[in-house]
Amino acid sequence: MTLCVFVGPTLKRQEVLDVCDAICLQPAAQGDVYRAARRRPQAIGIIDGYFSGAPSVWHKEILWALSEGIHVFGSASMGALRAAELHHFGMRGIGSIFEAFRDGALEDDDEVAVAHGPAETGFVPVSEPMVNMRATLTRAETEQVLSATTCERIGSLAKSLFFPGRTWSAALEVARADNLPEAELAALARWLPQGRVDQKRADALAMLRAMKETIARDEPHFPSFALEATHLWERLVAEAERDWDITGDAGGVPQRLVLDELRLDGAESYTQIKIRALLRTLGGLEARRRGLTVSPQETRAKLGQMRAARALFTRAELEAWLTRNDMDAVSFGRLLQEETCLDVIEATLAGQIESRLLDELRLCGAYERFVGRAKEKQTILTKLDVEVQNETPPSVGTIERRFWYFHHRLGQPPPDDMEAWARELGFDGLAEFDTVLHNEWLFDRLAE
Repeated sequence: MTLCVFVGPTLKRQEVLDVCDAICLQPAAQGDVYRAARRRPQAIGIIDGYFSGAPSVWHKEILWALSEGIHVFGSASMGALRAAELHHFGMRGIGSIFEAFRDGALEDDDEVAVAHGPAETGFVPVSEPMVNMRATLTRAETEQVLSATTCERIGSLAKSLFFPGRTWSAALEVARADNLPEAELAALARWLPQGRVDQKRADALAMLRAMKETIARDEPHFPSFALEATHLWERLVAEAERDWDITGDAGGVPQRLVLDELRLDGAESYTQIKIRALLRTLGGLEARRRGLTVSPQETRAKLGQMRAARALFTRAELEAWLTRNDMDAVSFGRLLQEETCLDVIEATLAGQIESRLLDELRLCGAYERFVGRAKEKQTILTKLDVEVQNETPPSVGTIERRFWYFHHRLGQPPPDDMEAWARELGFDGLAEFDTVLHNEWLFDRLAE
C-alpha cells in the first residue's frame, strides 16, 4: 500500500500513522502534488496546504494525478477546498467541511486558514480556523451554553478578525467590547476546554480511513477526462522537476545518493542513462498527447519480455527483484504499462527514428566508418559470380551462421527469442536478419 498525505497543523504525523501506513509530506504548495504523483502512489490525500507564503497547490497538478489513474482525496483544509472545486473530475472530498464548500454554504478560503509555526515545531497552530469556531458555537448553542442570538453574533465577530489573529481569546475580547452578555461569555470560556470542536481534525481522520478502505478494496481509479497540455502546464512541470528534492528511500539511503553514484560512474554511463531517461520522458508525453492506451494482452506480453530478460521466472524471483529495486506491485504495474506504451510509440514512429539514427551516427563520429564498411561490402558482393553467391544461399547453414555471429562476432550466446531480438534491432523479422547475416558472413569470408 502506497499512500502520500499532505499534512501539517491539522494532524500530527503519528496521528496519520495510527490510521494508515502513509508517507507524510509537508503542507502542499504549488508543484508538490505533481512531485508526489511522480512517485506513483496508489492514492494522494491533501489535508493541509499553503494559502500564503508560497504559491498554493494548482488545480491542474491534481487533475494530472487523476489522469494518471491515482486516487486523490481532500478534506479539512486546502484539501476540502480543492475537492469542492474538482469533485466533478473525480477528486474525492470527505467530511462536513468539504460538503459545505461543495454545496455553497461556505465560500471563503479563510474559513479553513490557520497561522502555524515552522516544520521544526510540527506546524503547531497558533490561530483557530473559522470552521472549527462555527462547529464549536453550534455545539455550544445545542448544549445551551449560549443563546442563538449570542452564538450568531460571536460567529460574526470572529469572522471579522484577520485569520492569523483569530483565536478564542481574541473572539471573547471583541465580544465583550461588543457588550454581549457577560454571563454567557463567562460560561463559554469555562465550557471551551472540554467543549471545543476540532472539525478539521475529525474530517482529516475520516479521509484517512476512506483512503485506507479504498486501497484495501484495490479499487482502480479510471479518469473521466483527458488532460490538455498547455504552455503553463509544461512550465509548471519543468519548474517542479527542476526543484524536485529526491528524498525517497532507496534500499535504506536517500535516492539522491544513488544518483550521485551514477554520476561518479563517469560521463559515458551518466550520459547514456540520461538520454534514455529523456526518451522515456518524451515518449510518455507523446503517449499522453495521443491519448494512447494499451491492451491487457500487450501488457502481459511486455511482462513476459521483462521477466525473461531478467531471468525472473518464478513469482518469488519477481518479488525479490521488486524489493531490491524499491518497488511494489502497484509501481511495477505502472512501470510495465509505461514500457508497453513506449513500445507502441516506438513502432508508430519507426520511420522517423531511422533517419535520426543516421544523424546520431554523424554526431558520434561513427557515420564515416559505417559508410566505408557498407561500400566495401557492396563492392565485394557485387563482384562475386552468381555461382559463388548461391554457393550457400541464406536458407542453408542458418544455424551455423547465427552461431558464428553471436559467439565469434559478439562474444555472447544467441538470445532465446531470435524473432524478438531481430525486431528489436529494427529488422522486419528474422528472415530479413538472416539475409543480412548471410551477406555479412560472405563478406567476412571473402575479406579474409
